Amino acid sequence: MKIKNWIYTAALGVASSFAGIQETEAQVAQDRYFRALGTPHNSKVQVSWNRYHTNLALEEIMKDMAKKHPNLVKLESIGKSYQGNDIWVLTVTDFKVGKAEEKPAMWIDGNIHSNEIQGTEFTLYTAWYLSEMYGDLEFITELLKDKTFYIAPTINPDAHDYFIKEANNQNSPRSGMIITDNDGDGEFGEDPFDDLNGDGHITFMIRKSPTGRLVKDPMDPRKLIPVEADQKGEYEMLGYEGIDRDGDGMVNEDGIGYYDPNRDWGWNWQPDYVQRGALRYPFSVPENRAVLEFVMKHPNIAGAQSYHNYGGMILRGPGAEEDLGTYNQTDIRIYDAIAKKGEEFMPGYKYLVVYKDLYSVFGGQLDWFYGGRGIFTYSNELMTSYLYFHQNAGRNNQDEQMKVDKYLTFGDAFVNWEEYDHPQYGRIEIGGFKKNFGRLHPGFLMEQDAHRNSAFTILHAYHTPKLSVSEVNEKDLGGGLKEITATIYNERLIPTHSSQDLKYKIERPDYISISGAKVLAGFVVENEDFNKLAEQTVNPEKISVSNIPGMGAVKVRWIVTGGNNYSINVDSAKGGKASWKK
Repeated sequence: MKIKNWIYTAALGVASSFAGIQETEAQVAQDRYFRALGTPHNSKVQVSWNRYHTNLALEEIMKDMAKKHPNLVKLESIGKSYQGNDIWVLTVTDFKVGKAEEKPAMWIDGNIHSNEIQGTEFTLYTAWYLSEMYGDLEFITELLKDKTFYIAPTINPDAHDYFIKEANNQNSPRSGMIITDNDGDGEFGEDPFDDLNGDGHITFMIRKSPTGRLVKDPMDPRKLIPVEADQKGEYEMLGYEGIDRDGDGMVNEDGIGYYDPNRDWGWNWQPDYVQRGALRYPFSVPENRAVLEFVMKHPNIAGAQSYHNYGGMILRGPGAEEDLGTYNQTDIRIYDAIAKKGEEFMPGYKYLVVYKDLYSVFGGQLDWFYGGRGIFTYSNELMTSYLYFHQNAGRNNQDEQMKVDKYLTFGDAFVNWEEYDHPQYGRIEIGGFKKNFGRLHPGFLMEQDAHRNSAFTILHAYHTPKLSVSEVNEKDLGGGLKEITATIYNERLIPTHSSQDLKYKIERPDYISISGAKVLAGFVVENEDFNKLAEQTVNPEKISVSNIPGMGAVKVRWIVTGGNNYSINVDSAKGGKASWKK
């Protein structure tokens, strides 16, 4: 008996100690920090959002998210890149409430262009924020019960790390790592960038010249300024640092970066002589094929978002004027409503149409998602100089950039001019802005802009369909017959089928079925006031409906016998499921 009492007392002590440890850990955040509104207070997955992560770090964070939030986050590889790297997708939803594939879903990806790496961070931030705020914010909790997020932080993992780890400039490369013959000399990739000063950045080469048209600003010698037409300059610009490796008189003309993965999608695709950057045929890039296959297997995707840089833009299609007929006014009103609301809480970002406000794009991802799959899709061009001083100085404004480096980054953005003996140009100077300045956010701007862009995608996801059986009415017809009329309401802006979906019958119809009663006839109610009905003579217990409009409803009617206890079920590929039971 004494031994039993001792074991019981010891076990109780261990349990009390464990509870004490748990209590201590739970109190740490409260004891040390004061919670800032709208952010995780004591996140399970600790991530610094003021820096960029390599593929290795990304994978570690994603695996940690799946481990710490097993009921909210699943991680899978949807395919391999050209170099054999995994293309990871996080599925974020409340797995305890409904199946992920049966909820309306939002696809989010980033980094199709390899130098546009903040798209990776912003997509990852969205997954992190949703999973960390679940249970703390009612809105996020309910959202993940209703919706599924498929989040791919990088759909170009090869070149993602290539941009980070190898010498590049702000604009290189855009492509993946398939090496092509950019200069048409029959050799592949023989003249890439050369990091002459070994600093990891490809900056500019200048040289003193009696015919030069540039001088260094006497107030700031980092800055090159053009001289007046009747004045003599001191320097000429030679271009990005490098050497002519193949002796053709050109520098850096055959390296990584010719093809454009965002000209590879199978909607309004054009060959390279029409659309520069197109590769061989639609979906010739393996990374894009992996996305294609995933999207085709997940018809519940009702909204999509891709992240690019630069310019502070919320873009919708069409990419080319020739495709204007694809986007009709019914769907444009929905695009406008969501994007214009986004403009309100994303300072410096403007809602634009690609072909009209930017340039023509053939074979773009944006158009394939909508044109090919009927999915409401935006593409955000991340980062805008407006975020620096809340002024519209214009893109690549050298004066503003110098001010940023002087007052905000304190000289960290610029490589000062240094002399170098070039084997072909002779005595030159190398310097200029680093690859991670200009198009990319500096660290202090990253989390705020990540949150605002994530809020935009969350708004978009919120407005994917949400269906409910809002009203059921019965009418006794006599002779044991009963008329049952059900109203199916879509509580959100986005319909279960876009106009493009309806035009090409991309996705199956929505089904509204009744069980627990013997169905003699079934109808779609086209006009209840005038009793205008469209009868479905085959399988009347399962009514096929072409679309349930956003912020609108459809009515169906059955003539039944029996059915004191019956159920009504709604099944929509993009709208999810809803049910009602008597």
